[in-house]
Amino acid sequence: KETKRRLSLWSSVVSESEYQEPEETLPVLKHDSHLLNDYHLQKLNAHMPPKTQGYPWHLVYSTAIHGTSLRTLYRNMADLDSPVLLVIKDMNKKVFGAFCSDPLKVSKYFYGTGETFLFSFNPDFQQYRWSGENSYFVNGNWESLQIGGGGGGFALWLDADLYHGASFSCPTFHNAPLSTQEDFTVLDVEVWTVQC
Repeated sequence: KETKRRLSLWSSVVSESEYQEPEETLPVLKHDSHLLNDYHLQKLNAHMPPKTQGYPWHLVYSTAIHGTSLRTLYRNMADLDSPVLLVIKDMNKKVFGAFCSDPLKVSKYFYGTGETFLFSFNPDFQQYRWSGENSYFVNGNWESLQIGGGGGGFALWLDADLYHGASFSCPTFHNAPLSTQEDFTVLDVEVWTVQC
C-alpha cells in the first residue's frame, strides 16, 4: 500500500512539473501600431472569434497616416470582405473600440453579426459581447459611424472628422460607457483587418 501511495504521489508531482501553461501567442501585425501594445494584443487576440486566430493583422486605416476623415476610412475598406478591429485612443489616453464582424461601410440599415463586441482598457481589459436584445451592431453614413444602439444612445459614435465621439450604455451590448466621459475627443484611430 505504501509503495502504491508513493508511486501515485510521485506521478502527480511529475505531471504537475511537466504541465506548463500554454503560451499566449501574439498576433502578427503587418504594420506598426501607435495604439496597441503587447498587453492589448494578448487580451484582444484571446477574445477574437476562432476563425480569426492565427492570421496576421493588416492596418487598413490610421489617422496618423491617412488623416482624420470618415470618408477615407470607408474608402480604405471598400474592397474588404473580412472582420475589422476599430481601436480608438481618446484625449485622456484611454484605449477602447470594437471588433466588427464586417468591414465598416455606409449603409441604410444596421449590419453585422453577434460576433461583434466592444472592448475597453480601463486600464484592465473589459469586453462587452452581444446581449441578444437587438441587432443594432454597426451602421455608417457620411456624417457618422454608430456601433450598438437602442435606448437613446449608441455604444460608440464617431463624427465625420473622427474628432468627436460619444459612448453610452446600450441594449445591444449592455455595456458601460467605453471612454472616460460619455462625450470624448479622439486622439487617434486605427482600423485593423484580419483576413481569414
